[in-house]
Amino acid sequence: MGRVCDAAVLGAGPAGGAMACVLAGMGWDTVLIDRGKFPRHKVCGEFLSPESRDILQRLGLESLIPSPESARMDRVRLVPAGGTALEVPLPGTAFGISRYALDCMLLEAASARGAEVWTGGTVVSLAPENRRFKILVRQGNECRTLEARSVIGAWGRNPRADLAGNSGRPHGRWFVGIKSHVTGIAREPAVELYFFKGGYLGISPVEDGRCNLAALFTLPAFHCAGKTVQGAIELAARRHPALGRRLAKAEPVPGTQLAAAPVAMNRKPAAWDGIPRIGDAAMMIPPLCGDGMAMALRSAELCAAGADQYLRGSISYGEWEAGYVDALRREITAPARWGRLLQSALTVPSAASLLLGLGRLSPDLAFRMVQRTRLQSDGQRL
Repeated sequence: MGRVCDAAVLGAGPAGGAMACVLAGMGWDTVLIDRGKFPRHKVCGEFLSPESRDILQRLGLESLIPSPESARMDRVRLVPAGGTALEVPLPGTAFGISRYALDCMLLEAASARGAEVWTGGTVVSLAPENRRFKILVRQGNECRTLEARSVIGAWGRNPRADLAGNSGRPHGRWFVGIKSHVTGIAREPAVELYFFKGGYLGISPVEDGRCNLAALFTLPAFHCAGKTVQGAIELAARRHPALGRRLAKAEPVPGTQLAAAPVAMNRKPAAWDGIPRIGDAAMMIPPLCGDGMAMALRSAELCAAGADQYLRGSISYGEWEAGYVDALRREITAPARWGRLLQSALTVPSAASLLLGLGRLSPDLAFRMVQRTRLQSDGQRL
């Protein structure tokens, strides 16, 4: 018989890492599995919102994650091509931190709390068996068997075809995400979003004096850019003169340029499919919201509460499912819907100019539009 544990978490991004930290901290025998090797860069806006910080504090993790003064942000700057920028204050202070650093910190915290971490391990199969789950994990040339009383899926935005019972490729329109760290440009206390034909590009400060460039491109635009990260950044700079000036002296940091596809905006929520899912595995939040990490952390917080009750025998598996699915739907569906609407509007030049013009005329309206895309507590809902 292989290893037996209380909980296996599949995926060690922000949602999976936080989940493993919480469950291990509760005293549950937890195994965290990821097919990657750490540290590693990921395509991400690398933006920890004020909402993220609140959740990290509730989870007892905020002190583990440094908040560099040089990477703090207190506003959003929206810049249409050929138009006037609109600045909207954030509801608190955010800060930038790379996934290279953040994911490692969460892994180290999970390990320190007693979780067992398996990196470089691919889950080959997952099957229910006698009120447990049997998991086969391949690490290099070896296979390991794990039995778990519960399994949580945290494998990210692209569904695992072999485990999730789907094709793995979304239907309908999808995008290409890119990311690159750069030096040589001024760092500002703002997250900047530049909209142009074929997508948008965000700039935000992160640690070590760098800025993170994160962008979303339509497939035709990415093909037009030569299917390379640097080509995509240069295409964006040509299509948006103000962005071109902003990036004139930017120098890419070697090893930080990545692309990810497909990034789907219309994937249906899948909070539970035999097992609970958290983070992007459960629901894809439009990157424009800038609150993806908060929603990933919140999904882990909600799911961990049910997992603890189930493992203690206080609720049934079905009750855990019903409670978690309902809670996630109530908290995340509305911000995701508003994020998709705003993203669709702002990537059309004429609609972006009109929308941002209304925002300049009514700053309160602009603030409320931004707030609609963010995670809200019950007392803060608009």
